Amino acid sequence: MTNDPKIIKSPLSRKFTADGITVDVEIYRAEGSDQWTLELVDDEWTSTVWDDPFPTDQAAWEEFESGVQEIGLAALLEEDQPTVH
Repeated sequence: MTNDPKIIKSPLSRKFTADGITVDVEIYRAEGSDQWTLELVDDEWTSTVWDDPFPTDQAAWEEFESGVQEIGLAALLEEDQPTVH
């Protein structure tokens, strides 16, 4: 039996399509934590996770939206994506 923490998924998580690319935008935190994780999962199940956590799920979503507007969804999915602030 494992004691893995329960994962709380943000209601801001959703499918997102831009430039012909569709990803699952996953925003979540471990139960009891106040830090949110931003993860993108493409149609090949490749995952891109931001290194730094976010103080709110809204901040994570805004980081994602800003990145899409500034550099595009394809660039966000690259292995060494730039930090957008």
